[in-house]
Amino acid sequence: MEDAQYSPELFLFLASTAHDMKNSISVVSGTLERLLDGASPETEKAYAQMAQMLYQTRRLNDNLMQLLALYKQVGKPAYPFDVQPLEVSQLVEQVVALERVLLESRGVTLELDVDPELIAHVDEDLIVGVVSHAINNALHYTRDRIRLSARDVDGDLEIRVEDNGAGFPPALLAAGTPGSRDSGVNFLTNSAGLGLYFSGEVARMHRHRERHGAVRLENGGPLGGGCFILTLP
Repeated sequence: MEDAQYSPELFLFLASTAHDMKNSISVVSGTLERLLDGASPETEKAYAQMAQMLYQTRRLNDNLMQLLALYKQVGKPAYPFDVQPLEVSQLVEQVVALERVLLESRGVTLELDVDPELIAHVDEDLIVGVVSHAINNALHYTRDRIRLSARDVDGDLEIRVEDNGAGFPPALLAAGTPGSRDSGVNFLTNSAGLGLYFSGEVARMHRHRERHGAVRLENGGPLGGGCFILTLP
């Protein structure tokens, strides 16, 4: 029984189940987005409730994406880690398209500062998922503005998601400090800590020569709130 618990077949079954659940939640999320896209608080009495439902379905989608990211990390052939050259502006466009309705429904402005010349070698699905998760997390902290930027810093790609809220709590900042992988964040009660862990794992999967990606958290930045920073070689 113990051997079956860790069998490749069981891992594949769990990954396939998570993928199916992710697809189903994406259908629900897409339906809510279409309903919200054609409505407003003035025309739809349940607008606020639908906006909250969309936010929660996106959180569930994030969690399932993180599970699949972990599955990719252990190298199962059904979900290969696929690094390809990509214009960073295209990656950002995908994130904006995914987040547009949710941001509008929450009354949050997304500001962009992206170098149009940047090219990165990334697993597109994973990095879009990580950046989208960072924006969804920023929605929890922001007052009304989020900033997404991408630039070259000493030969690395640096993607920042910043908000104008009160900043991250100390425990989450400690979790986001490089080298503090076992920081004591309670994954059972802190979904942001869980998301940060998986984001860090995805970043570390991206390697070039002796360097690998990383994530960190800060408070401050141009908007004065929390800053999620993803660095990729």
